Amino acid sequence: MQAIADGQHDPDNSPRGFLAAVVSLRDRLHIGSVIFKTCLEERLVYRGDFFFATFIRFLPILTQVFLWYQVYAVGTSKEISDLNGYDYRDMVSYYLLVMVARAFSSMPGLASGIASDIRDGAVNKYITQPIDLLGYLFWHRLAHKLVYYLTAILPFGVVFYLCRDYLPPNPGIEIWTAFILSLLLGFLVGFLLESLIGLIGFWFLEVSSLLFIYMMFNYFLSGHMIPLDWLPYWITCWIHYLPFKYLAYFPAAIYLDKIPAQNLWWEMSVLFLWVVGLFIANRIAMKRGLKRYGAYGG
Repeated sequence: MQAIADGQHDPDNSPRGFLAAVVSLRDRLHIGSVIFKTCLEERLVYRGDFFFATFIRFLPILTQVFLWYQVYAVGTSKEISDLNGYDYRDMVSYYLLVMVARAFSSMPGLASGIASDIRDGAVNKYITQPIDLLGYLFWHRLAHKLVYYLTAILPFGVVFYLCRDYLPPNPGIEIWTAFILSLLLGFLVGFLLESLIGLIGFWFLEVSSLLFIYMMFNYFLSGHMIPLDWLPYWITCWIHYLPFKYLAYFPAAIYLDKIPAQNLWWEMSVLFLWVVGLFIANRIAMKRGLKRYGAYGG
């Protein structure tokens, strides 16, 4: 009894502690499933509008196809066959694959929504109810993405079918595995980056300027604008230490076999470490932010 009073380990507590952890995990998963189903039903209410908006987003890829056609075929007297290791087929494939990667990693409205909830006091509901803010936002975004993928499968299929001759042949099971994993982990990196910016709203109630700067860097450093291996070394040597490339460039480079085989799984492990690091940063920001939160608004 004295040992227990002194805080020493009680063997009888281990099974109970493990059982409590299992029950807690089960409750969290149950809450998450309820949130996911509710958000899924919410996204399916306006199916026609969602489908139209999704389809319109595919029009810019047609602009990219015609733009790069003009770049590679300059007038009628000279034709460019290669730019920095990319021919015309590679560029079309690259932008198609970047479009897929951005469909996973882009999180429109997430950071601004978190900052708005903090500023308006709507975050109070996450404090007074047994619902984790980041957990709720994760399941909500997952439901949004699922509806988006189901809606986008038709325009995706049309675009990829029309451009099927530009895509490289089946790259093999290892490349497919790494490509799919990079898309899933890219979703987490995109979510955690935007949520972290939103949580800065605990310290600065208005984050729109910061978000604008982030979006500019994101568009350029993720490879959404041009392939990152087109940039000079003094820029790329810094980009490799940042998480942005995993949002667009990295999945496309995997499929196009632009990542050396000996570096592929090392890069995947770095991507995984970014997910872990950003998750910890989000939890720290959430914990410290709530301590200074003034509960303004409704």
